[in-house]
Amino acid sequence: MHVREEINEAYEYIRKRTHYTPAIGIILGTGYHQLADMIEQPEQYRYADIPHFPVPGVAGHEGTLIIRRIQGKEVVVMKGRCHCYEGYSPSRVTLPVRVMKRLGVETIIITNCSGQAGESVKAQDLFVIRNHLNFSGFNPLIGENLEEYEERFPDLAYPYNRDCIQQIKELAAQEHIELKEGVYAMFSGPSYETVMETYMAARLGADIVGMSTIPEVIIANHCGMKVLALSGVPCPAAAYSDQEITHEQVMENCQSISDKAMILIGRFIKEL
Repeated sequence: MHVREEINEAYEYIRKRTHYTPAIGIILGTGYHQLADMIEQPEQYRYADIPHFPVPGVAGHEGTLIIRRIQGKEVVVMKGRCHCYEGYSPSRVTLPVRVMKRLGVETIIITNCSGQAGESVKAQDLFVIRNHLNFSGFNPLIGENLEEYEERFPDLAYPYNRDCIQQIKELAAQEHIELKEGVYAMFSGPSYETVMETYMAARLGADIVGMSTIPEVIIANHCGMKVLALSGVPCPAAAYSDQEITHEQVMENCQSISDKAMILIGRFIKEL
């Protein structure tokens, strides 16, 4: 089946079950699941029930699509995401973003947990992503272009909306929340970066590194969405610390980051 037909089938499944037309989309990465608690009287749809939706296989990624309102605004929220390292193709990982566009999404907020690249980055730092470096080798636009969304060669010079970045920085200042602005680099994963890969990313301009987000950002831009991305650093990199990194530790340390992100996202949505 062609990806265009898969997008349509997933869209039709959701559209037949909801009368909401959300203009705001949110992708909740590792550690951000509590943001879903802001949704008022949520409609919930399991990824496994939505035609062609990828189903997460990583702890902390529930796999539920939620639709309703936050701060009075209609939203569609992905509680959990899939990753290419799970064996999914970039086009499969990003199919939900295409479906969000069909549902009416104009602005998408993407969250993730990341690792330290720059030496000055500290555990528990929260970043708004300014730009990115794609070291993954993945690009979901490879293959036939879906011209109903955008041209073959979209301009990704500034893939993160600069007005949204400025707005979230102002909100952080008002809430007395430290919010850093930086560059995110993506590796394919699932192994964490070597010491030399961390140094390389830092020397090429990255502040933080991770295993997701960039495919969704590329497709969101191809769909004409405004993109805002927040990333939290739960622990130091091996390049700068002897501390062992485990997935359980990442999940635990993301809690305080999520608390700050929830405040900022709530304010951001209210003012959209």
